[in-house]
Amino acid sequence: MPSLLSLYRKILFGRKPGWDQKPLPNIYVQASNVIASPEKIRQYAEVCGFDFDGSILPPTYLYVWAFRLHATIFTHKAVTFPLLGMIHLKNSISAFRPVRADETLTVQCELTDSRHTDSGLEFDLVSKVFVADELVWQALSTYLYRIESTGRRTRPPKASAMAWENVQQWRLTEDLGRRYAKASGDYNLIHLHPLLSKRFGFERVLAHGMWSKARALSQLMPHIGERAFQVDVEFKLPVFMPSEVTFAFESIDNGKSFEMRDAKGRRPHLHGSVTYL
Repeated sequence: MPSLLSLYRKILFGRKPGWDQKPLPNIYVQASNVIASPEKIRQYAEVCGFDFDGSILPPTYLYVWAFRLHATIFTHKAVTFPLLGMIHLKNSISAFRPVRADETLTVQCELTDSRHTDSGLEFDLVSKVFVADELVWQALSTYLYRIESTGRRTRPPKASAMAWENVQQWRLTEDLGRRYAKASGDYNLIHLHPLLSKRFGFERVLAHGMWSKARALSQLMPHIGERAFQVDVEFKLPVFMPSEVTFAFESIDNGKSFEMRDAKGRRPHLHGSVTYL
């Protein structure tokens, strides 16, 4: 499995000219004989709110490995734009069965599709995790390389119509990004310290989008149990830290719908759903 530290070195200090207006090619990478560290799993479970019993992996933990292969693809010469110009739009994870922490994994990732939209270049990365020949986990991540359009204004997203009841309130400390980075290995500078995030145009440090997804899913695991399921999220507005966010969910046909919003419950940071397979 590649080191994210060395990959980020290439991403941060390598020079890429920007999108060359060409569709992206299919790019495939694979890592075999992957074994998770129990200590890293515990760190991840603690920062994301999962109950880790020492046996079953939190379902979103496998994205930690998948993202290393994403970063490998981002450094490919055919990808002519920088990682720091990209936005994670949405993510879907299918967990076909619980995965044990001691299982040996094969992780695959492929850039499968790209398309030009009004906002820029969208592209999809499909990640798969196998135990021997058994597909146990799969994810689809959609990213956007934003291209500024003169005169076009983006409307702020609105909260969904879901019943906003039994609301939880979470206090996010300024060091959350560093704690998540230590557990996941994802040391993107905008998540680490305000002085670093300001260099990239953000007044405060941002929470990882996949932390938000994991934190939301951790609240739903008692309802999911050991069932196979799919969890889909759309990332709406960035989460700045320190801050307070609110979270609630409601039952839908064959699953749950959920949302993470600002402290007043008006603006959505993340919207998602869990459906049982």
